[in-house]
Amino acid sequence: MLPQWIIERKRDGHALTDEELSSFIAGYVQGDIPDYQAAALAMAIYFQGMTPAETTALTRIMMQSGETIDTSSIPAPKIDKHSTGGIGDKISIPLAPLVASCGVAVPMIAGRGLGITGGTLDKLESIPGYRVNLTTQEFLTTLKSCGCSIIGQTEHLVPADRKLYALRDVTATVPSIPLIVSSIMSKKLAEGIDGLVLDVKCGAGAFMQTRDNARALANALIAVGQSMGKRVTALITSMEQPLGRTVGNALEIKESLDILRGRGPADSTELTLRLSAEMLTLAGLIPNPDAALSLLRHKLETGEALNVFRTMIRLQGGNADIVDNPSLLPSAPVQQPFTAPSSGFVATANAGKIGRAALLLGAGRTKTTDNIYHAAGLSELVKIGERVVTGQPLAILHAATPECIAAALPLIRDAFTIVTTPVTLPPLIMERL
Repeated sequence: MLPQWIIERKRDGHALTDEELSSFIAGYVQGDIPDYQAAALAMAIYFQGMTPAETTALTRIMMQSGETIDTSSIPAPKIDKHSTGGIGDKISIPLAPLVASCGVAVPMIAGRGLGITGGTLDKLESIPGYRVNLTTQEFLTTLKSCGCSIIGQTEHLVPADRKLYALRDVTATVPSIPLIVSSIMSKKLAEGIDGLVLDVKCGAGAFMQTRDNARALANALIAVGQSMGKRVTALITSMEQPLGRTVGNALEIKESLDILRGRGPADSTELTLRLSAEMLTLAGLIPNPDAALSLLRHKLETGEALNVFRTMIRLQGGNADIVDNPSLLPSAPVQQPFTAPSSGFVATANAGKIGRAALLLGAGRTKTTDNIYHAAGLSELVKIGERVVTGQPLAILHAATPECIAAALPLIRDAFTIVTTPVTLPPLIMERL
């Protein structure tokens, strides 16, 4: 069947067959189908949607477009976690060694930041020498040695997603649930995992702004995972304000170290523990979440989780001395506090605006070829509900130049509001599916 006939069928609202999807994706990966026809199909899917069966088929076909990782030589249960992205969301970094310290293997293929959403790979690359581009064999060796490895997508892993995602990003077809689901799940299922825990963000700094949309995405992700024989659970979590008290790559590594030492901010520590507990119970190693939380806290207290992180850094070429000496991480020469204009209670700390400010400070990129300034970002962020006094810092801005600070300040001013009456802290974990 000609590519344009497949595009026509989806344009007119028909469900595509496995054969049609397979033919189109194979042609696109091989270069026989040009970008403009792939963009046309993506736009047709954006407007017409896909049935659950179509989404599952597209996920499977994309997953099989390249190599998959064989983890059968690792006897431990293999569970991964995926977040739909947020501001200050450094959870994968402390979570992977924490879960690994409990006997679960965590093979994690992570992504880079684009726009206001930070990327786990960019954060890890602020550690001097840390390599995210491991071969499959190096990835498996690291997994066997310390129980976890966080790397980027290899050249041969799910090439269909790599091509299609880049195309969607420049053709306004990113916000399509079937395309989001197939992109996420094709990569995750190619890792050779037994199960997956999802953190679906909802709010001002999230891709899904409403709880209904977040729930729809979570249910679609779960359905595809289960239809392909994997155990999947999801938490819907708030992204109205940044997670933790830092935004920015090296700054978030420092906070991750605090979490692994048991002295991280309350919200980022809580979410790390809750998602980790979901992973342990999904693996079948722990009978219930309460028992899992008890074990996880023990691993933080004894330093076992921190030692796993140290080992992972070393095995992936990084300077593991940063664990005991975080001052070895990049530090910005310009650091300026943004202070409270009045006394009262923090009513908003808008995650979207803070994320855009971090981008202007140099912590992110507007296109994939941009360089990131790893030291840039914000620290000591106040949280919604906290009481502040006039002149107290609401955040410390970190940048390479005063001009970057000046560019970000208007967004920071708009991000915070202070009221005179106490404010109730919104729930961090909104729902479990």
